[in-house]
Amino acid sequence: MPEHTFRLNGEQVTVDAADDERLLWVLRDVLGVTGPKYGCGINVCKACTSHLNGKAANPCAIPVGDLEATDEVTTIEGLADTVDADLHPMQQAWLDHDVVQCGYCQPGQIMAAVALVRRVAAEGREITDDDLDGIRNICRCGTYTRIRDAIRTGAERM
Repeated sequence: MPEHTFRLNGEQVTVDAADDERLLWVLRDVLGVTGPKYGCGINVCKACTSHLNGKAANPCAIPVGDLEATDEVTTIEGLADTVDADLHPMQQAWLDHDVVQCGYCQPGQIMAAVALVRRVAAEGREITDDDLDGIRNICRCGTYTRIRDAIRTGAERM
């Protein structure tokens, strides 16, 4: 089995996995990182959303063989460490707005929101309704109104 090395939540990791094995399975089954959830496996539901080099990405669609040793994968487990706090401001906003019902999609929702806020801030502008409409993560419980409110609050705190 080939070895693959990349950075995960700030740590260098090496795994034995087939080149075409999806990163989601490497994270969950090999490394025991269960924050990214399996929803559809075809890059539609976005329950597995994590960050790859600071941008939202879906590990269910990324073969581990595509990663380089310098690639940084950040999952919900490592998000707070990116701001050196117990909770990332977006995670706190999620709690403040009581977003979660079943909770299954929430790690992916939060990771997508953080990537969006970072991108919009880098563009030097405020979050718009169109930006929020661009988040395609599915929430089967339908907490979209609270999700949008939490993203706006999280953006103010980031």
